[in-house]
Amino acid sequence: MTGYLPVFPLGNVVVPTQVVPIHVFEPRYRHLMQDLASMGQPAEMGVVLIERGSEVGGGDQRVGVGTVVRLVEAEELPDGRWLAVFAGSHRFRVTSWLPDDPYPQASVQELADPDWDPADDHALAQAEEAVREVLRLATNLGEPVMRPGFRLAGEPARAAWELCSVVPLGPLDRQRLLEVDDHARRLAMLLDLARDLSQVLAFRLDGR
Repeated sequence: MTGYLPVFPLGNVVVPTQVVPIHVFEPRYRHLMQDLASMGQPAEMGVVLIERGSEVGGGDQRVGVGTVVRLVEAEELPDGRWLAVFAGSHRFRVTSWLPDDPYPQASVQELADPDWDPADDHALAQAEEAVREVLRLATNLGEPVMRPGFRLAGEPARAAWELCSVVPLGPLDRQRLLEVDDHARRLAMLLDLARDLSQVLAFRLDGR
């Protein structure tokens, strides 16, 4: 499915299922929030990672795969800034960037994940164990992460994305996960990344 999206470039990656609060203060994105708030529900926009440049002022270079997010709640402050909460829905690929007038916009192709294959259940369980270990170690180090005892969704495809959303990876590694087109390869990558991160965190704990 192809279409049009207003786009909010960020310095972080948002994945499906992830809930993200955004403080909107730049004039062009205030305009975007006004447009979203005036739409019927669900109001949607795209979020993409800034590859080079800054979130403020324009002139940034952006990656081509992002996440459609749906507006959950928003409040306009007296000075015109906005506080908003969005929830990640599904992936998209930019087919062409449109003029940033009055804010970034793109023609996009929505990217649907394949149906869940029960053969991937074991990979999901391995990835879950590895991510929970990362969170346990990070919690012991006092880092601000999700507590390792959190509950995953019962639907496996959603649970796989939830694991991607809570593992404390850098934006480039999270972007790699977002761009993978099937569950099995994404879970294998997540497992490798989580195990590598666990080794780093365990080393830090031993050195304290």
